[in-house]
Amino acid sequence: MRHVLALSLSASLALAACGGSSAPPAPPSPPSGASATQEAVSRIGDVTIRASAIPTSSLSEQVARQYGIARGDDTVMLLIGVRRGDSAQETALPAQIIATATDLRGRKHVIDMRELRSGEGAAALLDYVGTVDVSPPDTLRFDVQIVREGGATSQMQFSRDVYPR
Repeated sequence: MRHVLALSLSASLALAACGGSSAPPAPPSPPSGASATQEAVSRIGDVTIRASAIPTSSLSEQVARQYGIARGDDTVMLLIGVRRGDSAQETALPAQIIATATDLRGRKHVIDMRELRSGEGAAALLDYVGTVDVSPPDTLRFDVQIVREGGATSQMQFSRDVYPR
């Protein structure tokens, strides 16, 4: 995504220079809601790992309270779920999650992840949540290491663009 934005910006600057226009190019528009919360998914055998990075300002008050996080324009929530089985009968798996986010300036942020349990019995869900501060607009590259019970290790890497509201 960064390469497309960089090429688009370079082409816009080149066209503006050729046309003699002194107006700077318009910044890229933020993605619509569906693409802004797009999941990163990794499958290993019958285990599925889903990761979402969501600006906390887009969460409802109720959801933010349930997750125990403050809403803000400069905070992104990382939500990780580890599940076994097909989507109709998934069961949550306990894991240790180690996550970092690197911004466009190259600053690495360690994300403190904590367990988030909801529901009861067989329908109980177990997710992992953490937050990272950001100065929009920016792009965060997430590096996530998942260590499941028994020591099986998985890694994910994905990027998300963060725009000001």
